[in-house]
Amino acid sequence: MLVLGSVISVQTGQAFGKQLIGTVGSPMGAVGLRLVLAAGLLLLLWRPRHLPADRHSRLLVLAFGTAIAGMNLVYLALERMPLGVAMTIQLTGPLAVSLVTSRRPRDAAWGLLAAAGIACFMLPGSSSAPLSMTGLAFALASAVSMGGYLLLSQGAGARMSGGQPLALAVLWAALLTLPFGLVQSGDRMVEPDALKVGLLVALLSAALPYSLELTALRQLPVRVVGVLQSLEPVAAGLAGLLLLHEQLSTLQWLAIGLITAASAGAVAFTQTTSNTISRPEPLRSQVQKHRTGSLSEPD
Repeated sequence: MLVLGSVISVQTGQAFGKQLIGTVGSPMGAVGLRLVLAAGLLLLLWRPRHLPADRHSRLLVLAFGTAIAGMNLVYLALERMPLGVAMTIQLTGPLAVSLVTSRRPRDAAWGLLAAAGIACFMLPGSSSAPLSMTGLAFALASAVSMGGYLLLSQGAGARMSGGQPLALAVLWAALLTLPFGLVQSGDRMVEPDALKVGLLVALLSAALPYSLELTALRQLPVRVVGVLQSLEPVAAGLAGLLLLHEQLSTLQWLAIGLITAASAGAVAFTQTTSNTISRPEPLRSQVQKHRTGSLSEPD
């Protein structure tokens, strides 16, 4: 229930995030406001007292934050396509990392299943309007960033304990994106309505889900959590339907189902030894493990 609550919270937050685009007048304004508020919450939660001591760790935090900023390119995709479609494409990034780092040829089947899902989005008749190629490009760029974030979170967790690296990385991401937000939205970012919705988005898409998963990972194997997180594309489609009134076609729901199945299968059938993790784990599971300082634990 905790993990499912986290999944619902994240995608509900993304739905409100799409509404935030209209409130502040631009996608980069929404991104800048969301990251600034999320950074504030994480800094209050983890209270980092200083920057990492060595140069390599500082560069790692900067790369980590840059990947977070890149993940938020999905907001430029949300301006051009339904929530369920954009979030499903974004979540292929961690799946691709898992498949590419696999040593078993049979895992290629999960990659083919995910590719079939992407193809369904692009088939004629998959929606009443043609899929935006610009939106697709932003969603794929976000997916690549999400895959990089997965690998960088593993590196950060191996070198630094607790959630301080995450707080500093989100702060750097906010500093990278805020100037673009100010150019596009200006003082609309500090209007009361924008601040209210932005704080709600930061809570639902960052603080609350991470807290729920932290508790869940103390009671469930990481693999189980990863399989449950594979329901995020479905949750995104439902959040888009219920909160944004975005109707998806049968082909689009089929695409979401194929990519969800591919992600769940890739996680469920991951081979691990008794002492090590053989490949990167699901995205937010990695975040939680480096928050708790237990990245080297077996799943």
